[in-house]
Amino acid sequence: MDWLECKIDTAPAGLDEVTALLERSGITGLVIDDEADFHEFLEHNRQYWDYVDQALLEEKKGLCRVTFYVDAGADGAAALSELRPQLEELRRTCPETAPLLLTVDAVADADWENNWKQFYKPMEIGERLLVVPEWEQADGGDRVILRLNPGLTFGTGSHATTRLCLTALEKTIRGGEQVLDLGCGSGILSIAALRLGAKRACACDIDEKCVDVAYENAALNGIDRSAYTVLWGDVLTDAPLKARLGGGYDTVVANIVADVIIALAPQVRAFLRPDGTFLCSGIIDERAGEVRDALEKNGWRVEETTSSEGWFCYLCR
Repeated sequence: MDWLECKIDTAPAGLDEVTALLERSGITGLVIDDEADFHEFLEHNRQYWDYVDQALLEEKKGLCRVTFYVDAGADGAAALSELRPQLEELRRTCPETAPLLLTVDAVADADWENNWKQFYKPMEIGERLLVVPEWEQADGGDRVILRLNPGLTFGTGSHATTRLCLTALEKTIRGGEQVLDLGCGSGILSIAALRLGAKRACACDIDEKCVDVAYENAALNGIDRSAYTVLWGDVLTDAPLKARLGGGYDTVVANIVADVIIALAPQVRAFLRPDGTFLCSGIIDERAGEVRDALEKNGWRVEETTSSEGWFCYLCR
């Protein structure tokens, strides 16, 4: 079936009126874009981001829009013909809802569930790794193959911070190590460490859904729970979680954001054996100096600095 994608642009005061009108007309499955909600989300989730693309900010600027879909046949045409005069009446009686601009575009039916997969292809990283999406076939040659199904969590190898961490890991993992992955997302870093020869890895994330995703990705690589443990919770504040994570790790890796790395700086050493390695990334260039200062203030020696596409990674002891 082909569809018509319909968008109604309105003022903030018109969102409730437009959604109510559509629901009275039997049109459901609405997608609501509200600039105020976007900025509120950013404000209340500062611990998860350091950088928002300017193009996204421009896209959301002044945007109050309701999007919905109707079929491209007679039923959809009838629904839109009934809707247009109702919008005109709403504009006349409630001018504060303007502009009430309706745009309609034809969209072909598609395999929405699987089309996103075309953007993920096998990717060589560093000297030793080949990251391969679960649905792709690849001959790694001399490279270690790391299979992933990224799902809805962060960590596919395509982002600069993940590549920086993977490249640093392949230099530090030589065999038999124990690794702790803080903010694991898809589990890519800890699973890569195991594939590179680490003996055991533990991972955690503040997002509970990451537990299942990381275990599933581990299974794709032939890694079972005897060598891999995934937990969830806030490592900064959850004392029982810290106790479960334990200590004596050879390497702790944290690909998160600057604020969390700064908060971790005085706490990470408790997880490490003497002279263990703390590998941290996810640091936007504007805050690289601030993070380095915090690390050094807490006794870390930054032995190696790498950067790519405006992001920094520090290897510390």
